[in-house]
Formats: sequence, structure tokens, C-alpha cells
Amino acid sequence: MIQRIQTIFLFIAFIASGVMPFVFSLWTLDNGKEFYFLDNLAYIVLFIFSATLSIVSIFSYKKRKNQFVMGRLNIILNFILLGLFVFRLLNLSGEAQVSEKGIAVFLPIISIVFLSLANRAIKKDEDRVKSADRLR
Repeated sequence: MIQRIQTIFLFIAFIASGVMPFVFSLWTLDNGKEFYFLDNLAYIVLFIFSATLSIVSIFSYKKRKNQFVMGRLNIILNFILLGLFVFRLLNLSGEAQVSEKGIAVFLPIISIVFLSLANRAIKKDEDRVKSADRLR
């Protein structure tokens, strides 16, 4: 059902993890070259898997429990991606490699926020259906 609020939240999470990394760079190296997520295989896999989970979760609206589990898995995946970014940025010594951080480093945080909002709405729907079943 496209009219539900969690669909909008999941779509925004898809945009943050599937479209925005192509637009924004992760960081700029000291030689002026911008570093995109396509330059590292781990980032490619995690971003694409996160975007895929968001899209699959949008179209599995009839199975709310599975949708909720996919949302949690996607949140964990984005935390791993954020951890990799923090490790990469903090592991480098001073200005040796990275001279400027890009906005794409914060995309997993945006995804986590909207996935959490979607999971809250999915949980609310599930509770509403359970309360309606009790009245029968």
C-alpha cells in the first residue's frame, strides 16, 4: 500500500542509500580527488544491499512482520556502514589522506533515522491489526 507513511519513510531511506551516494562524495583526498563509494567494494556492497532491502521492504507490505525484520536488518547494515566510515576517517593520521569529509558520510545516519520511523509505523499498524482481531 503506497499510501502508508512507512512507505514514504522507506522510500526516503532508499533515496539516501541508493541514489545520494552517486551524487555526493564521501571525502576529498589531499590531492584534490574526490572519493566516491564506487572506489571501494565494501561500500558498494553495503549501499546496494541497503537500497535493495528498502525497496523489497516497500513491496512486502502484506507481511508486516517480515517488513519489520527487514527494517531492523537494514538499520544494522547502516550501522556497519557508518562504523566503516568512522573507522576509515579516524584511522588515518591527520591530513595524510583525507583533507575534507563529504556529506555522503552522513547518509547512513539519515537512513537509520527514516528506517526507525518506518519501523515505528509498521509496529503501530501491527498493533492496530492485533487489536482489531481481539474484537472479533
